[in-house]
Amino acid sequence: MTEATALHALALEGATASVSGTSAAARVLRAHLRALGAEVHTGFAERPAEAVLVLDGGDRHEVVVDWAGPVDVPGLRDEATVQAACGVMHVHGRRSGSPRGLGVDHCGTAAGVLAVTGLLAAVLRGAPRVRTSVAEAALLTVSQYLAAAGADEAEAVDLRPGGPPFTTADGVRFEVEALVPEVWAAFWAALGTDSAAVRAGWRPYQFRYATATAPIPEALHAATRAVTFAQIATAAMVSGASVCRVHRPVQPLEQPWSIRPTAGVATCTGDDLVVYEAGRRIQAPMAAHLLGLLGAKVIRVEPPGGDPLRGMPPMCRDLSARWLALNRGKDAVEVDLKDPADRQRLRYLLVDADVFLHNWAPGNAERWRLTAADLPDGLVYAHTSGWGGGDLVDPPLGTDFMVQARTGLAELVRPADEEPAPSLMTLVDVLGGLIGAEAVLAGVLTRRRTGRGVAVESSLLGAAGALLAGAKSRPSPGFRVPVDGRVGGVDVLTDLAALPGDPRFAAVLGRDDRGCPALGSPWRFL
Repeated sequence: MTEATALHALALEGATASVSGTSAAARVLRAHLRALGAEVHTGFAERPAEAVLVLDGGDRHEVVVDWAGPVDVPGLRDEATVQAACGVMHVHGRRSGSPRGLGVDHCGTAAGVLAVTGLLAAVLRGAPRVRTSVAEAALLTVSQYLAAAGADEAEAVDLRPGGPPFTTADGVRFEVEALVPEVWAAFWAALGTDSAAVRAGWRPYQFRYATATAPIPEALHAATRAVTFAQIATAAMVSGASVCRVHRPVQPLEQPWSIRPTAGVATCTGDDLVVYEAGRRIQAPMAAHLLGLLGAKVIRVEPPGGDPLRGMPPMCRDLSARWLALNRGKDAVEVDLKDPADRQRLRYLLVDADVFLHNWAPGNAERWRLTAADLPDGLVYAHTSGWGGGDLVDPPLGTDFMVQARTGLAELVRPADEEPAPSLMTLVDVLGGLIGAEAVLAGVLTRRRTGRGVAVESSLLGAAGALLAGAKSRPSPGFRVPVDGRVGGVDVLTDLAALPGDPRFAAVLGRDDRGCPALGSPWRFL
């Protein structure tokens, strides 16, 4: 056992856990509690998942996972009915033009991560019991889409079906990632593609993370069908784009995060956490959002002038609805990370912090001298990355759809009678954020037990692995495809904008002071 693994086990070392249930949530509870050092046994409660944790000092904590929780929709009894009722089938199906069920147990897996996170929070705050549900986890996974649908202004985006992956003349299906328009244009120019089609394709391609669909011009698909994958790889190399074949499923990681010791003695107790978050897009902001829902004071580290995504349409008064879904209630400090003096100011600010969380690209922390070793002693230093400590050979850019393609998750999210393709719903970004929050609390508990600072790392690869761990093969033809708008006797939700006014969801969903749809905490501590 390595030093990092040994310290990792200290979080719950000496504890025993009895875990009941056969759902994906129960599978995650067993795997993650075992990875945290608990001795795990099988219980017999008749729920989707339940765990009773007894610490080495005798304190007892319990987590219960129901299917519906406070969501008052009759008939929620499995993954498929929850996906149908809570908007997951609607969002995942946008690329295809009609609702489709995910072939993996995304909602149950997310609920399992929430359960572990809630259990760790219960240990830290001394609460005997906590509850969550698969339905609340499902709503959390579509929270950005829900916020946008219920915003003051209509979405000025094209929601027609369509999108990658692309196919080559030699039959290779692949994803392409270009984060800026110059790289996008250069990639297609290298293939001799009509420039008007390239310009028309950028906006739907760029917004696919926000809309879960990408109706790009057919001319782009035709361009890739006219060349081989070797030519695609050359175009990517000269343009700076990243491309990735749609692979077969890979072996998932043994655990979704890592924890290692850092220098210095921790001076904070872990109560009333102060979290500084330098995150972009979804993964790190989602992790910090969950920590905020658990009572932490979260302070975003934003560039001069503020996060540009604050102004991303659709808006709720003066702020982006999607931005609010992940960043509501956070404070902010502006720091120019390119300025050495500003970086030093950030180091001073972190003296009073418990947690520093970021999702910077590989190498940035080292270049800016903002690694765990460069920051004040005793911190929980958390990095939510793309590929983490995985051993994949030559991985592509670590973004959601590339991770789905490279790990083979793209093959499992759709039934066998459909071509393999990543879901354009941000599956691993959101789940990666949930796992990031779980990893932070594991780090906080480890710090409390050892009195030392720790560095934790979670990844999109770990999130994909959590989904892969529950999938044995491609789903059969027609799997989780609604019939006459229903699944298992439950109506498939097709209008996210109607949810905030639906009394069946009133206990978990309301509107904030800007009128933006807002989910409450998915945990209830008793």
